[in-house]
Amino acid sequence: MDPYKVLGFNETVIADYLIEFLRDEIEKVGFKKAVVGLSGGIDSSLVVYLLKEALGKDNVYALIMPYRLSSKESTEDAFKVVNELGIHYKTIEITKMADGYIDESFNKVRIGNILARTRMIVLFDQSYDLSALVVGTSNKTELLLGYGTWYGDMASSLNPIGDLYKTQVRILSKHMDVPENIINKNPTADLWVGQSDEEELGFSYDEADLILYHLFDKRFSIDEVVNLGFSKKIVNGIFERVRENQFKRLPPIIAKVSRRSINWDFRFLRDWGQV
Repeated sequence: MDPYKVLGFNETVIADYLIEFLRDEIEKVGFKKAVVGLSGGIDSSLVVYLLKEALGKDNVYALIMPYRLSSKESTEDAFKVVNELGIHYKTIEITKMADGYIDESFNKVRIGNILARTRMIVLFDQSYDLSALVVGTSNKTELLLGYGTWYGDMASSLNPIGDLYKTQVRILSKHMDVPENIINKNPTADLWVGQSDEEELGFSYDEADLILYHLFDKRFSIDEVVNLGFSKKIVNGIFERVRENQFKRLPPIIAKVSRRSINWDFRFLRDWGQV
């Protein structure tokens, strides 16, 4: 089964919709500018390409935030994107901030989470300084699998690609003329030396996207997805990951003790009261 055929869409229509989404959602809460953490990977690169079309290059700020163990290739790819688009950028080294807390007892997962949350702190601080909203770069595959750091790379003010599977991010990146080497390189969050998303997950994004699409968009049962030719162990494992990480996709639950409680009965649209 070819994920690019199953998950294909009209690239022009989706790109135009996401560009309008970004422009509309940023402006209607009183902002004109956006700031993004640019890793040099495909997800953040696609987001800045969309933002440049939505807001114009003078209103887009990319933050390149390397750690001492970050790959040189990732940083070079991030510079390639900002130079190609002519957007504003800052390079903010996070090594001193992160290493001020990390010690030798921390394992690599814990360190990865600290790096993601350190970058989040920098992003939201720069958001204040620049009067720019933080735009997220997590895709639908990562969000469903819970493959991200809570209040780290999953934190943002809005997210244009959170309903696109990784396969669809690749399709749209090609349409938006993101550099080919960024589209085709091995996916990595670059949280430690040699880290690979697919090795860590234990399956490929192509396989995960097809399984997730049939389980949650098509609402197939686990057995129906297995009958399409997928490993029962992997289908079960993916379903359990999605279920176990549901709490990470929701705002914190508040204990209800009053008549009108936030997120229970006190519920308004994001742009409530904005003219």
